[in-house]
Amino acid sequence: MPQPDPPVRDIYVQPGESQLVSEPSVLRTVLGSCVGITFLVPRLGIGALCHPMLPHCPVGRQMGMSVHVGRRYVDFTIRDMARHLDSLGVVRSEAVVKLFGGGDVLTVIEGSARPTVGKLNGEEAFKVLEAEGFSVCACRLGGNSGVHLEFSTSTGEVLVRRLGSISTQLESNSHRKVRRCVPPR
Repeated sequence: MPQPDPPVRDIYVQPGESQLVSEPSVLRTVLGSCVGITFLVPRLGIGALCHPMLPHCPVGRQMGMSVHVGRRYVDFTIRDMARHLDSLGVVRSEAVVKLFGGGDVLTVIEGSARPTVGKLNGEEAFKVLEAEGFSVCACRLGGNSGVHLEFSTSTGEVLVRRLGSISTQLESNSHRKVRRCVPPR
């Protein structure tokens, strides 16, 4: 008689948190101007989701900052996750990285030349991921509504659902189905 599949953990990642798992899980979150960064390492069965809220860690505060506080920032979070993956023997080029969120969910003054927090978060994520040796294989950034994200660490698929919308989009781990993402300008 075939054995049933083991239960899949369902984990909600709050703003300012990161979660790294080594067993099949579904990592969920809701994003507005924050970005969600998924990491998948199929060789080791590792998956992670980071949910930073702001682009840059304040200058001069990085040294004494706790990891818990630092994970609020895109730059700190990516570097922290890179160190964790390094300690597990991950070669950075083998990590499948996807990037989501960065929406303009707050009222913005029309014609303002000042970039929004969502745009800054997306730009910083691309910059730091590249500097750390990661390539983004898929993304869905921007828009003016939040998104609900479900990341299956067993398949690498990411289900993105716009809040207030019935449309969904599946970002697959298969490179034939994933759209290549270009850094924002």
